[in-house]
Amino acid sequence: MTLNAPTIPELRRAVETRDSKSLKALYADDAVLTIIDTDNPPSRPRTISGAKEIGAFLDDVYSRDMTHTVDVGVVDGKQLAFVESCTYDDGTRVIASCTAELGPKGIVRQTIVQAWDS
Repeated sequence: MTLNAPTIPELRRAVETRDSKSLKALYADDAVLTIIDTDNPPSRPRTISGAKEIGAFLDDVYSRDMTHTVDVGVVDGKQLAFVESCTYDDGTRVIASCTAELGPKGIVRQTIVQAWDS
């Protein structure tokens, strides 16, 4: 089985240049993205299903006037993990810890746990 796995340099380039088109290409058609944060606690996480909905989410996030940095990342077989730091123009910071399961057609399941400045 050949996996559609990004390298960390490819992921970093796409994230840091806010290239949502390249990021959307990493997801399988039936992928599921789960987000856990203050507004979406573990008992009621936000779930985004399918490449189309995930694509709309990525377009929204990466169109915002903010910086994105991949601080650390690793790809190991069928697993991807990275930490993304974001800063809005007003100085508000967000840190996201992301883990993903990879399949032959890309990311099939991803979990993001994020914390925002309050």
